[in-house]
Formats: sequence, C-alpha cells, structure tokens
Amino acid sequence: MTFEEAKAYAKAHLGTTDIEGKTVSPFGADALTVNGYLGTDGVKPLLEICKENDKGIFVLVKTSNPSSGELQDRKLDDGMSVYRTMGDMCENWGAADMGESGYSCVGAVVGATYPEQLGELREALPSTFFLVPGYGAQGGGAKDVAPAFDKNGLGAIINSSRGIMCAWKKEGCAPEEYAQAARREALRMRDEIISFIGKIGQD
Repeated sequence: MTFEEAKAYAKAHLGTTDIEGKTVSPFGADALTVNGYLGTDGVKPLLEICKENDKGIFVLVKTSNPSSGELQDRKLDDGMSVYRTMGDMCENWGAADMGESGYSCVGAVVGATYPEQLGELREALPSTFFLVPGYGAQGGGAKDVAPAFDKNGLGAIINSSRGIMCAWKKEGCAPEEYAQAARREALRMRDEIISFIGKIGQD
C-alpha cells in the first residue's frame, strides 16, 4: 500500500468529502481497526485524518484468537515480543495527538482471553486506549478484562458481540424480545466488570 492509497483509505472511513456541494462523511465512523504490520507508512496517513476530524484508530496488538501467539508472542532480537513492540509503536504514534483524558487517538486491540498480557500492556502503555474483544462467547470474563483499565477505571472499551446479540437464546425467551434481552445482558456485563475494576491489585 502506498502513502496515497493509505490516505485515501483513511479519508473514506474517517474523513469527509464534498459531494454535490455538500460535505459528507462517507462511512460516518468514529474509529477504525487497522493492521500495523505495514509500519508507519500504513499508519501515518490515518493519524493525519484522525487529527483533522477528531477520530481514532485501534491497532491490532495482542488479539483474542487462540493462534495469535504464533506470531504475536515471538521474541525479537531485543528480547521484546512482537505484541509488546507493536504496543510501543502505538504509544509513540499517538504521542503527538493527546486528548483531554490523557489518551491519544491511537488505541490498541488487546484480547480479553489474555489477561496477563493485558495487564502488562496497560502498565507499559499509559496513553493508549484499549479495545478489548473476546469477552463472553470467546471465554473472557470480567476478571480477565479488569487489568485493561487504569487506576481511575478508564482506558478501555470491552466488546461483546454474540453475548449481547444472542442473549435472548441464553435466556430462553422469544426472539421478539431480543432487544430487551440484549439490554439486560449489557447491564449485567457492565455491573460485573465494574465489580472487578475496584479489585485490581488486591488478589
């Protein structure tokens, strides 16, 4: 991918364009998940668009899938793992665009299924916001995601897709009640996570 191709990709998803005299956002997204394997060439154009439009990106760092360690856990010549190296790159990429909350426009995808690495990365990346997949159907729980949050209970958003969308099946209620079941599951998930955030470092 060339610099110009990456810039066009970024503008389409996070930027605005003029169509028939109107300024529109083609996809209307607030953030975009990206693969940092291209290095700075593939990320820098996104950072420019993020700064112009108050948007963000989440870079794949330590993903929740079972085979993620095949590459992400490998050690480099300096002794650092691939995922930790990518995390440090996220911290550096976002340093020039910090928000009022102390987090930058560059976030990291770190899976709930690897709580030890989640805690390691939270400590190492104080300015990087986390997107945490793997909660619920993939096996991650509230205790697992607690290390993603900072001392103020901030710094992460926890993703549960199937667990919320299919909550009506788990409850055994009618399909027509899926919205109410999804709400109950989201509230249950929220309350359970909050109960563990205050226990960080107490075990």
